[in-house]
Amino acid sequence: MVLVYFCHPPFAQDVVLTSICIVVLLPGILKFVEITVNLLVLICVGASQASVAGFTSLGGFGSFNLNSAYSPFEGTELQEVRDLDMQFTQMRAPCVYGGVAFSLTAATLTLVFLVVGAKPIHQLRMRLLVGECAFSLLAGLAYLAAVGLYLHFVRQVNATEVCRRRERLYARRGYTSMNCDVQGGDAAVGLFGVVASCLYFASFVLCILAIRTVRAFQSHAAKAQHSPKGSLRDRSVRNHHAVHRTSGSSHSVQALATLV
Repeated sequence: MVLVYFCHPPFAQDVVLTSICIVVLLPGILKFVEITVNLLVLICVGASQASVAGFTSLGGFGSFNLNSAYSPFEGTELQEVRDLDMQFTQMRAPCVYGGVAFSLTAATLTLVFLVVGAKPIHQLRMRLLVGECAFSLLAGLAYLAAVGLYLHFVRQVNATEVCRRRERLYARRGYTSMNCDVQGGDAAVGLFGVVASCLYFASFVLCILAIRTVRAFQSHAAKAQHSPKGSLRDRSVRNHHAVHRTSGSSHSVQALATLV
């Protein structure tokens, strides 16, 4: 229903104006995808932190005691692992806080532009479109920079002595997943971040096209309002459509009468 409403603005009798309405709709469709990708980045950031937190750390927010019945660590080794887990997760905490804040902010602003820009083509304002273009460009560049900083920071943390000691302790007990390589969750954050950046750049291009479309539509509407020929043509088109509807309804009545 939204697509039909937006693609039939006033003066939509012109086929060109009806077709260019799609250019204004595509950025809105992309924004739904951008919000989804931002949420995926948020989920991957949390999942990555949880996967590397270790057995004795609650994602860097606290610790708990392992049950000695199934714990692979005991005594001083258990205390050492707990301390290393806490240090490691706290060193990664800026990645978590930064990733969560960045993805939530991007998703919220995208949702705001989606709601504010959900208007027919004849009600769109140039200031809103210019602001949307600026946001899309800045968001695309910011995502590229954020992905680079995130992976760089993760590699720096993985290169510390805390990570190496922690890896050796876990490997001694057969837990090879607690290594100092870039984990799958971190790689997913980078992948979805690059996808989000590409989507925002695509939104920027479509936003530029939308500005040109709105300007063309406004100029066409202004000419149609000031041109008596244009108003007469629109009136004749409406009368022509009304005649067709009337003739169609009369044919239906005649057919019904014949059947009766």
